[in-house]
Amino acid sequence: MRATKFTALAATTVFAFSIAACGSDADDGTATGSGATGAAPTMTTAAPSMAPSMATDMVNFGPGCSAVPTDPANAGSFESMGKVPVATAASGNPLLSTLVTAVKKAGLVDSLNSADGVTVFAPTNDAFGKIPKADLDKVLADKKTLTSILTYHVVPGKLTPSDLAGTHKTLQGDEVTVTGSGEDFQVGADKASVVCGNVQTANANVYIIDSVLMPKS
Repeated sequence: MRATKFTALAATTVFAFSIAACGSDADDGTATGSGATGAAPTMTTAAPSMAPSMATDMVNFGPGCSAVPTDPANAGSFESMGKVPVATAASGNPLLSTLVTAVKKAGLVDSLNSADGVTVFAPTNDAFGKIPKADLDKVLADKKTLTSILTYHVVPGKLTPSDLAGTHKTLQGDEVTVTGSGEDFQVGADKASVVCGNVQTANANVYIIDSVLMPKS
């Protein structure tokens, strides 16, 4: 994703939204009620009906999976992540520490952990590193904008690789399109690549991507 695109969006959204409407940024990530406080929306959306997983679906795939710890006792291993809800699982993954920080600042930890079956496109630390620091800091300080961006990375329903290609409505409200097949998928208008796919958590399928997705609105 080009830095200029993000800069333009960040500038527009920062002036468009009142920071005063964002509420408090609790470090513990506890979500509060929606409304004038600008707190995180409720994400307990039931998963839509979808076809069962095909036998050809991979458990995990992509070059980025090699960076995930292999020791089952490690909180960031595939085995450990499969036992806990998605925000908790991400906190143990060494690829996702910046995303975890953003989720906490937006107050989305509890909402994500209690969501009933979702797919998360999770940008790596390097994906956030593509964004100029001043722009990233500005968005991280604007809870309403940050929430919009993060919920654009979440789709209702646990999408398997065979379900992934297509256009999906996100929890943010805009649609995101995924193209590709097999072990090669691109997400969104900027074609973020899936670097580690079909990562299982207790309540989500996670596809780790190499760029931050930006909503249209």
